[in-house]
Amino acid sequence: MKFRPLHDRIVVRRIEADERTSGGIIIPDTAKEKPQEGEVLAVGPGARADNGQIQPLDVKVGDRVLFGKWSGTEIKVGGEDLLIMKEADIMGVLVAEEAARRAA
Repeated sequence: MKFRPLHDRIVVRRIEADERTSGGIIIPDTAKEKPQEGEVLAVGPGARADNGQIQPLDVKVGDRVLFGKWSGTEIKVGGEDLLIMKEADIMGVLVAEEAARRAA
């Protein structure tokens, strides 16, 4: 099943955090915090501005994003746990270090 978000909504898959600390201690599932990083799977067409024009979103499919701990609504599509949230819930897009070095 495919899912297409409406307006300025975005579908995000959480990227699971490492299961070990830097010291090598394994963190059990019950003690883990929900990851605040994810990959954008689908985006809506954009929000409608006051003049009626559609304002496209700044994020695109494939972007790695950071979002708030309690952002979005959890949904299950095709047996996979996903988040759907508004673009305003996203704090920023992670940029690959290599791309940043090339641009500099």
